[in-house]
Amino acid sequence: MKRSTKITSILIIFFLIIATVIVGRTMIGNHFKKKFSKRPPPGIIVTAAKERIFENIISTYGTAAPIQTQSFKIEKYEILKPINYNKKVKKGDVIAELKNRKIIAQFDGTIGKREFSEDLEVSKSSILINLEDTSSIYCDVDIPEIFVPFIKIGLPVDIKFSGYKKKIYKGNIDSFASRISEETRSLATRIKMDNISGEILPGSFLEISIKYNVRENLSIPDTSTIIEGENVFIYKVDNKNKALKTKITTGDRYIGFVEVLAGLNDGDKIVAEGTKKVRPNLTIRPIEKGSKKKQGDSSWSKKDKLQKKETDTSKLNWFKKLNIFKKSES
Repeated sequence: MKRSTKITSILIIFFLIIATVIVGRTMIGNHFKKKFSKRPPPGIIVTAAKERIFENIISTYGTAAPIQTQSFKIEKYEILKPINYNKKVKKGDVIAELKNRKIIAQFDGTIGKREFSEDLEVSKSSILINLEDTSSIYCDVDIPEIFVPFIKIGLPVDIKFSGYKKKIYKGNIDSFASRISEETRSLATRIKMDNISGEILPGSFLEISIKYNVRENLSIPDTSTIIEGENVFIYKVDNKNKALKTKITTGDRYIGFVEVLAGLNDGDKIVAEGTKKVRPNLTIRPIEKGSKKKQGDSSWSKKDKLQKKETDTSKLNWFKKLNIFKKSES
């Protein structure tokens, strides 16, 4: 009889422990469910789809050459007065005075000197003078034949010179050949640009970017796209701040933006960044891209500060009740 009573007591205690664990877990779960169900919508950066200019680019390179040049071979013993090299002259000015004649500038330009090769004996007694008009610079480049259908006179060109890396010069296509080279399978094309400042010297290495198919289309940041196989999606934000997963048709990418051909309208609000934090039909708190988010301005931060303040106050009150520094009346 005593043994059966002992077993019964153990079973009762065991079931009480299980019941206590189940009730405790349920109460804890309800507590956290109630607490986190009041969590505010997440703040997500959004922006609007806007029109912008897109363009395709052909990249190549070439050497700068003056728009006009004229060379004069002079014997040293004929020179009467020293020649001022690197001097700008006007049309009609005297470049050099010789014993039997004067060399006159046929156009505005700069006087330059070019030595003969050292292996020529004549270089010891002769010099070569150049008159170069660098007010405009041209550059001959070879365009691969796959781009020939897009080459037209007047196409805009961006030009970079290593001497001024951060500066972009503007030019255009001046002319091109009437046939494709059989050896290089390319089209000879001449680029022309203004050089009034004289910053680009003849012989400089130039980086050429020819722009074609310039058009204006709808654009979105490339950080807003979600690629799934061959499909591209974005999160479109409606008037109730719900994120709707929307399929779009894209074109080219250009300087951090994606061209949108279908699926969006001008002014539509979309998720610009943080697409991994969003799921379909999720209500969000929109934050305009570029606006400064105030730190600690959310309801959660305010709640945390309030709870921390209450905790600190309760600790201080408990510490005061100890009266460990108060002198006894005795």
